Amino acid sequence: MTEADMTVHCELSTVDDTREFGKRLAALLRAGDLVVLVGPLGAGKTALAQGIGAGLGVTGAVTSPTFVISRVHRAGSGGVPMVHVDAYRLGGVVEVDDLDLDASIDESVTVVEWGEGLVEQLSPARLDVRISRRDDDVREVELVPHGGDWGARLASF
Repeated sequence: MTEADMTVHCELSTVDDTREFGKRLAALLRAGDLVVLVGPLGAGKTALAQGIGAGLGVTGAVTSPTFVISRVHRAGSGGVPMVHVDAYRLGGVVEVDDLDLDASIDESVTVVEWGEGLVEQLSPARLDVRISRRDDDVREVELVPHGGDWGARLASF
């Protein structure tokens, strides 16, 4: 079975649906996972990250890290920490390396907005979440696995 065969497709009607989808996705995630959120401005990447954070049980509000580039969200009781990165303002792989994300990747779920083409070297396996927004505001989402056991995990999604 190819990775294309394991891709999951869905449609989300509202921002709240996007957050709920993130919560569902969080149930599949574990420390060491790299999740790359791909989509245009306003597609719902931060809303999805908020849902993932809620599903992981992180403490505090998950907000866009656009100006601070990276935020570490501590795990609540029994949860998994999340590193939330916005790579939009980064100029390339060298600037990603300067963030030392690889130092924390094994202990947390790392969620990167705008990371396509910049963060793939952080892990031999990752999940790309591709989000597009139609004219009627419905979000079309694709979960695209790359390596590791993502295919098995997505089979139950």
